[in-house]
Amino acid sequence: MLSLNYIAVYRHDILLFISSRALTYTSSRRNLYKMSKKLKLDVLTKPRSLRSENKGDSKSISTTSGYFDDKDASPKKIVKKKHTPVKIKHEEMKDAANSKNSEIKIEDLQQNETVKKDRAPVKIKYEEMKDVTDSKNTEIKVQDLQNKTVKKKRTPVKIEYEEMKNATESKPNEVKVEDLQDETVKNETVEDKWMPLNWETILENVKEMRKHKTAPVDEMGCHKCIDPNATAKVARYQSLIALMLSSQTKDQVTHAAMQRLITYGCTPELISGTPDDTLGKLIYPVGFWKRKVQYIKKTSKILIEKYNGDIPRTLKELCQLPGVGPKMAHICMQIAWGEVSGIGVDTHVHRICNRLGWVKKSTKIPEDTRIAVEEWLPKDLWSEVNYLLVGFGQEICLPRFPKCDECLNKDICPSSTKSSMKKKT
Repeated sequence: MLSLNYIAVYRHDILLFISSRALTYTSSRRNLYKMSKKLKLDVLTKPRSLRSENKGDSKSISTTSGYFDDKDASPKKIVKKKHTPVKIKHEEMKDAANSKNSEIKIEDLQQNETVKKDRAPVKIKYEEMKDVTDSKNTEIKVQDLQNKTVKKKRTPVKIEYEEMKNATESKPNEVKVEDLQDETVKNETVEDKWMPLNWETILENVKEMRKHKTAPVDEMGCHKCIDPNATAKVARYQSLIALMLSSQTKDQVTHAAMQRLITYGCTPELISGTPDDTLGKLIYPVGFWKRKVQYIKKTSKILIEKYNGDIPRTLKELCQLPGVGPKMAHICMQIAWGEVSGIGVDTHVHRICNRLGWVKKSTKIPEDTRIAVEEWLPKDLWSEVNYLLVGFGQEICLPRFPKCDECLNKDICPSSTKSSMKKKT
């Protein structure tokens, strides 16, 4: 209705607008637009009033068509039907569900009561099972005790062990194969260790330079200071005294002092009873001769009391004697007992090993040098390395002004001052 009314009004408005334009040619377009807008607004307000809820007001308002004058043409009100039957059914279903729930609850209660009543015999069964398990436990405990008594008798185990032992004895070849595998593993670990460059070539060159044996250590070393006519026991004592005198002393001085002691009588009994002044005159001018007098006398008394005038046979016991260090003990074990316990490192060996790069890091004391060299040098070379390097240090690799131009290692020694590589640079 509203849309038709609006269209009619709009069409009427257009007719009016057109008629007003036809009548008024002298007015401007702006005035005509304002007039048409006002006419539209006046007409549009009429159908909006028809949509209001007040019926009495709609009579007073004039309409544009005769449709609104007809009372029978007014829109009919749509009356919604009440869903009373649905509500009644819902309430009936709800009441029925409540009645069923109540019945179910009553039945549940009855069933629970019957179930609870029926559980009495279950308890009886549980008690019976408990009694049975208790009886079984007692039987098991008795069996455990019997088993413990049986375990005490292990005769068959011994028989099996003996059989296994015989089996291992019957397979010596397999054991040898395992030993070979262990040796290969050890060799692989040795190869992985750090080793200095060209050390074998350097050692061969040192042997070549020392083959004539013209160094002081060759003629007046500690192994040359022993009385050839002395017994083995006294000779071992004299080798220990010579090593104690050689500390911070040249071989020539040590050898001369030992010759005087041998002429006087170099035995533990005579030396321990010799006055300090007399002993000092015999060993003078060795380095620190006054201190060495005390060391020699104390050591001689200990040897008489503990070792029956002989020297100890172990490295540890030798190092416990007054005035005996690791260098002396290792060389004494080699000279006196013929056992190689380690490398004897004195000032010459300590200096040359650092010059040749035979230590992974530079060392400050001889004992650190010994530990570093023993980590990589094969053990079969330990007995000769001291003898070779000491003579090499006395003749060519001197502490001051080494004779690098006469050395066969001048081209491969890292400390050489006459190497061809340095001349090129």
